Amino acid sequence: MPTTFLYTAFYWENFIYFGMGPQHGPNGTLAIGFPLGTAKLPGIAVDDIGRVAHAIFRAEGDHISESVYIAGEHLTGAELAAAFSRALSDTVEYHDMDPDLYRSLGFPAAEELGNMFQFKRDFETVYVGARDLTKTRQLHPQLTTFDAWLAANKHRIPLPT
Repeated sequence: MPTTFLYTAFYWENFIYFGMGPQHGPNGTLAIGFPLGTAKLPGIAVDDIGRVAHAIFRAEGDHISESVYIAGEHLTGAELAAAFSRALSDTVEYHDMDPDLYRSLGFPAAEELGNMFQFKRDFETVYVGARDLTKTRQLHPQLTTFDAWLAANKHRIPLPT
């Protein structure tokens, strides 16, 4: 059967729906924390995933038997925090975490997410390298940047009071 495999990336809506948005850090400042070290995290807006999939379908078989890897941007934890700081007009810090500590936090899917972030950190070259931003933009030229996504969605991200 002719098949195209579409491999996505971390979707930025995780910051809305799964509590991954900024929280108060130990010093009271807003912070995000993941076990990424300085690795880049490929990310994408959910709407862009749909638009890329639509472009693949419209390509009339050009991508049959291909694996298509997509992302909107490749950002480090520090770059994500800086984007949050710009969007929220408040300081947001990035805190790198040990993967074992992250897995032990006890929230739903903490173990699976800890494994995911560790894999993306430890195999950054392969994981990020497969997600060519130029190729993704060829399929969807109006790909949303993280800054643009935050501008449109910052009001939807639950923030601590």
